[in-house]
Amino acid sequence: MFTGIVATVGTIKEISPLGKGADAGVRLVIDAAGLPLHDVALGDSIAINGACMTVVAKSESGFEVDVSRESLNCTAGLDAIGEVNLEKALTLAERLGGHLVSGHVDGLGTVRKFEPVGESWELVVEAPKELGKYLAFKGSIVVNGVSLTLNRVTDVPSGCEFSINLIPHTIEVTTLKHLRVGGKVNLEVDLIARYVERMLSVSHNV
Repeated sequence: MFTGIVATVGTIKEISPLGKGADAGVRLVIDAAGLPLHDVALGDSIAINGACMTVVAKSESGFEVDVSRESLNCTAGLDAIGEVNLEKALTLAERLGGHLVSGHVDGLGTVRKFEPVGESWELVVEAPKELGKYLAFKGSIVVNGVSLTLNRVTDVPSGCEFSINLIPHTIEVTTLKHLRVGGKVNLEVDLIARYVERMLSVSHNV
């Protein structure tokens, strides 16, 4: 589990294919940018741009993960050298500063607007239609591994648009500063919303 509070912005430094053919995954070598790794063991989980990945090798300054082709097809930002948001898995002794996050990407959103508003930035993302039922005003969403609050939710013919206000601190300490209109982002809906949907669907079928 994670909180959606980014610990540091790391960098994918190397990408190597794990095999031949179009179905091959890749191994990523990541500079952890000072993220403490002394308590990270092989097999532990680290969220990379919101996607939970398993550490298969580590060094003093970074770590490596293997990403399957299926994961590459379902996420954005894990197939190119560049900056990524990093968060180690949650322990029971830590503050839950964001919300409960599983690190399993539910779908890809498309940035429709990213503009400064006063000292902050407004981010508007279109989510796939199937995720719209999990989005609610003042609810939570994870965008590229960052826990954020929904300020507006609007159903549109092609999906569901939501608006988020990004304060200067969030812009400064995450990779969201690099977003561009038309770009793809990893989305994870609120875990509790999923359980509520399941309970309601079961009760209706009883």
